[in-house]
Amino acid sequence: MTEKNLGNNQVNVYGEVVSDFTFSHEVFGEGFYMVELSVKRLSQVYDTIPLMISERLIDVKKDYRGLFMEANGQFRSYNRHEEAKNRLVLSVFVRDVTVFEEENECDKPNYIFLDGYICKPSIYRRTPLGREIADILLAVNRPYGKSDYIPCICWGRNARFAEGFDVGSHVQIWGRIQSREYQKRIGEEEFEKRVAYEISVSKLECVREYAEESANEEEEVKEIVEDIIEDLNDAVGGIVDAIPESC
Repeated sequence: MTEKNLGNNQVNVYGEVVSDFTFSHEVFGEGFYMVELSVKRLSQVYDTIPLMISERLIDVKKDYRGLFMEANGQFRSYNRHEEAKNRLVLSVFVRDVTVFEEENECDKPNYIFLDGYICKPSIYRRTPLGREIADILLAVNRPYGKSDYIPCICWGRNARFAEGFDVGSHVQIWGRIQSREYQKRIGEEEFEKRVAYEISVSKLECVREYAEESANEEEEVKEIVEDIIEDLNDAVGGIVDAIPESC
């Protein structure tokens, strides 16, 4: 994987292990397992974040519940086909992991950076209390022609800014991974509790917008330089015309 592909999707999470390892899948003899991490927000609310870890990084047969773990990697998605529909499944694909017996301070207990492209129109709305929200879906490129599709939620000024994004806009975002429980209707009177994952955006930039501004500034500078050269040529020509032929 190229450094560019690693750089456009960066995650670091730290929290308490709250589940056992469960088998996910195998690729060329390498097993991958899922485990859940409880990550504390500043508000003391906890997000439960799923991690996908290779058996070559950690002993997946050991019980880590109650211990603390720091993991970094990428936030990835894949489509799971169920009930005649595709369901977007999200998790942190772990590239490096450290286990601690006691809780420690962590500079980035829940950090994510994404560099991708808007792949569907943003949805802007207001809550009943008047808070502004915008939902965006970001496509983040992976090697071999693959992409991860990651739902993000923007608030306040960021929501107003995101409302104007066109499909295909190049966007960079910084934020945290958050989990949210909801009830899925699976029958006329039957519901199932599920968990949705999304990125709560704290900062975002539209790369295309800045590129256009840079191009406009470059064009303006070019025009100014051309005007200066023209003025200089006129001035030099005037001086030459004023010199007597005898000189």
